Amino acid sequence: MGEIVIGALASMLICLFLSPRFIEFLRNREFGQHIREEGPEGHQTKAGTPTMGGLIIFTAIAVPFLVLSGHGIASMTVFFVALGCAALGFADDFIKIVKRRSLGLAARYKLVVQVFLALVLWWVARHEVGLEPVLLFRAFDISIDIGPVLYFVLVFLVIAGSTNGVNLTDGLDGLAAGSSAIVLLTYTAITFVTAGQQDLALFAVCLVGGCVGFLWFNAFPATIFMGDTGSLGLGGAIGALAVMTQTEVLLIVIGGIFVIEALSVLIQVFSFKTFGRRVLLMAPLHHHFEMMAWSETKIMLRFWIIAAVCSGVGFAIYQQSIGS
Repeated sequence: MGEIVIGALASMLICLFLSPRFIEFLRNREFGQHIREEGPEGHQTKAGTPTMGGLIIFTAIAVPFLVLSGHGIASMTVFFVALGCAALGFADDFIKIVKRRSLGLAARYKLVVQVFLALVLWWVARHEVGLEPVLLFRAFDISIDIGPVLYFVLVFLVIAGSTNGVNLTDGLDGLAAGSSAIVLLTYTAITFVTAGQQDLALFAVCLVGGCVGFLWFNAFPATIFMGDTGSLGLGGAIGALAVMTQTEVLLIVIGGIFVIEALSVLIQVFSFKTFGRRVLLMAPLHHHFEMMAWSETKIMLRFWIIAAVCSGVGFAIYQQSIGS
């Protein structure tokens, strides 16, 4: 328990200490965010805000985690997948900055990297950790054997879905960082109450500490954005934790806020292409409320509440499943 508390505090303090210097470094080199022209009009004032804050988050979590953990294969693999996704996001951010555009790395390259990371995670989960290729519906105490091939597909979908979900949520100051902290706090509790997963709990709580420290500078009005470096890295961490805890299906509930944001985009695209009509004023969902003249702070806080409710329900289901 002591290592968990130390890890969270250390990550938060490192983030708080490094962020001002990193923000100044980015400003001096004009490494700022490029805003999409089709986005909300008010966001144009955010153009030039330093980005790639995910580098600070993952630096802040790496030091205490590597020092305090037992370097178990499960936790180190989750760490590797998270760093791999963060590196993918960094490449995306860097291309946007260098080419001064809102579009970064081509989708096919992202897909190749995600498939590779999913393959590593699948191999370790199956052959090193010894997880069975099953689909667990914990709310109903149902287990379905899907075989190793479909299990790999599941792992890939979890990684791709979680990274894209967090990335889509990263559209307002503090929204993705706060929502991720809530979801990761739930995974800290899940791994802490499960025997043999203390290293995973340490990794999850270090991420919570890093997100909280980053929020000091990312909350409205943000002085730095996490960029794809942060959103893809946090999404990869959440997805990998879901695989290692066999909560792939339950992640739909725990990460409900990310699912809602992703579904809002899918519904908007489907409706427009099929019927020529938009369901929302703008997607993802948080932009819809912006267009309704809600303040960023109001949207952020209410979405955090939704994230907390979803995570709380998910943890209750998990607790019931392991106790039955």
